[in-house]
Amino acid sequence: MIKLLIVDDEPLVQIGIKSMINWDEYGIEICGTAMNGANALDLIEEYSPEIVITDIRMPIMNGLELAKTCREKYGRIPLFIFLTSYEEFQLIKEAMTYEAVDYLIKLELSADSLADAVKKAKNRLENLQAVVKAKDPGRPLLQSYYDKFILRLLHNLFDTEEQFHLQAKDLKLTFTDACYCAALFEIREESHGSMDHAKLMNLCSSTYSMARDILNKHVPCYAISLDMKHFAVIFHVQKPEDLNGAQLHSAVKNAVEMVHNYFNVTVLAGIGSPVEQPLKICESYQDARQAFGRTNSTSPIVQFSQDDTQSVKNAFNIAVFKNDITKAFDEFDTDVLYRTLSEIIELFRAHPLRFLQAVDGACNILYLALSLLPDGEENMMEIFSSYSDGYRSIYRFTSVDQIIEWMIILRDGLCEVLKSKRKTYKAHVITNVQKYIGSHVSERLSLNEVAGVFGLSPNYLSILFKKNCQVGFSEYISQAKIAKAKSMLLEQDMKIYEVADRLGFESAFYFSKVFKKVEGISPREYIQQNTIGPDGEQGDSL
Repeated sequence: MIKLLIVDDEPLVQIGIKSMINWDEYGIEICGTAMNGANALDLIEEYSPEIVITDIRMPIMNGLELAKTCREKYGRIPLFIFLTSYEEFQLIKEAMTYEAVDYLIKLELSADSLADAVKKAKNRLENLQAVVKAKDPGRPLLQSYYDKFILRLLHNLFDTEEQFHLQAKDLKLTFTDACYCAALFEIREESHGSMDHAKLMNLCSSTYSMARDILNKHVPCYAISLDMKHFAVIFHVQKPEDLNGAQLHSAVKNAVEMVHNYFNVTVLAGIGSPVEQPLKICESYQDARQAFGRTNSTSPIVQFSQDDTQSVKNAFNIAVFKNDITKAFDEFDTDVLYRTLSEIIELFRAHPLRFLQAVDGACNILYLALSLLPDGEENMMEIFSSYSDGYRSIYRFTSVDQIIEWMIILRDGLCEVLKSKRKTYKAHVITNVQKYIGSHVSERLSLNEVAGVFGLSPNYLSILFKKNCQVGFSEYISQAKIAKAKSMLLEQDMKIYEVADRLGFESAFYFSKVFKKVEGISPREYIQQNTIGPDGEQGDSL
């Protein structure tokens, strides 16, 4: 059960929230209530709730101070839903800084609005837990499992449809809707002058969070931050008419205007064409990138038009290099990365007049590196330390030659990063695969399925596993299942056939065969050797 804490200095509000919806239906238990932030901190320390619903204004310690303290002490969990008695822009703006899931006006609070906020919190919690976003210096490639999945979808980088479905299932993302549409956004903060890097990152992060949440209120969507200034969104609906041009344009316009009011930033958006199948989202995204190329301050939102008569698309199709790019980033293969990026550089060199395609291609390589590599932002800043504006220099270039020079620095810098992180990366992959096997030990796990979940080739995972674990993949799974079986047989007093069924074995006979291979004795003999009967003798029955 997910634990939830209610923090409000009004007892009637506490009671109202407790009784407003059936919390059991959402898999949530209320672990406690507090009258102020200071009391709440004690309860958070004791119960470790995943979600906190808190008033913004309270005595002793208010909701914003509580959220700030928790972020510094615990990271991104617990998630916060804020309550306020009235709409006050400055307070809500600050709440967004702490990545608030939602804010609810007390006078307008209803069962539906509370339920919507709770569902949103649960979705974000699942993503955070799946992605393992906690700050950890040793977390390499798999730090952004959700990000990696969305990037693969946007760029058509899945090896097979089966791999797509396996990863979506593991992330608890559903793709059963009738219609999808991708959009590309850019945050422009010219009016904020010479803001330092940390404040600029905070501004852009808050803008992205608020825009994502507002868009999701209008149209269900998945979102991903591409770099500090760019993010992509995948809208998904059951009825195709819900993604008609006017409705989607209105939703985007509302989000753009709201973030401008709150943060005084301009957001540009290119919207792609609707598609019916999730694996065609890449086509919508390519259209979105082309539409984005035509945005400006007077036309901040542009939708792709099928009547467009441009002879050459401005979007660079990264899927042409699909196999090499996925291999390079998934396996930290510097040889493949160097060769692939060199081919792209030569392609740009051969077409000096196709500037828009070159900048689009370079940016998409950048987005992949930022999202998929360990400490992507920090590494990119270091690679481009010779530029006063770092990797973001790409956005002010005006010629293909400048793009080529930038790409050469990116290529060489990325190869150095991959080389230095390779050992830690491999160890981290194995750790994550082992954790995955441990949490799915009751399922029938195959090499192909687990490799698909992590976006790796089965052959690579097999070699990596054997080299780092001293046992083969199948043998490790057998050991994990039998270790679990031993506790089930003794501690849970289950029958042999029940354990076999629970752990995904095709039969009790096959389970016994594997058990004996791992332990050297049969399950029955194991029970007899480890059970003491009422008379003090070892048990000899099941």
